[in-house]
Amino acid sequence: MDSIARRALLASPLLMAASPTPSAFDFTLDALEGGALRLADFRGRALLVVNTASFCGFTPQYAALQRLHERFEARGFAVLGVPSNDFRQESEDNARIRDFCDTMFGISFPMAALTRVRGQGAHPLFAWLAARAGGPPRWNFHKYLVSRDGTGVRSFPTATEPEAPILVRAIEAALAGQALA
Repeated sequence: MDSIARRALLASPLLMAASPTPSAFDFTLDALEGGALRLADFRGRALLVVNTASFCGFTPQYAALQRLHERFEARGFAVLGVPSNDFRQESEDNARIRDFCDTMFGISFPMAALTRVRGQGAHPLFAWLAARAGGPPRWNFHKYLVSRDGTGVRSFPTATEPEAPILVRAIEAALAGQALA
């Protein structure tokens, strides 16, 4: 286990005591509207965790992320948006982020509060994802597809559109319980 993954484990309030292999479902984020966004509530679903930003050239990907969420939600899939200002293209105000997402894109998928996704202060979930799937986000709208069991992770760079065939096929595979390759 590398140092990033070890830090993610130690920083997690749960310390993964119940299961020998940590999963994405062992983490909790702050919700955009306040309170906790417990990934345990998504146990058994495939997740697409995406670091988002409101003022980025890739911001139009929100529309396709919403369509993906709607298309596959009934089959056990969820998009999870995680606004981040790590690349200086996001508001510092959660209420403004919510208003932007609602007004511009009609976002109904769950959204975390403003979160660090890379570097020393990265949220433990993102350190864990980075350790399993090729590193931290290099830009906004980096995507991590998490398997239904919460242990498999596959990364897709910013330039991969949410409805790109390679990503849709990977979501289909995750929903079928296949390993993420």
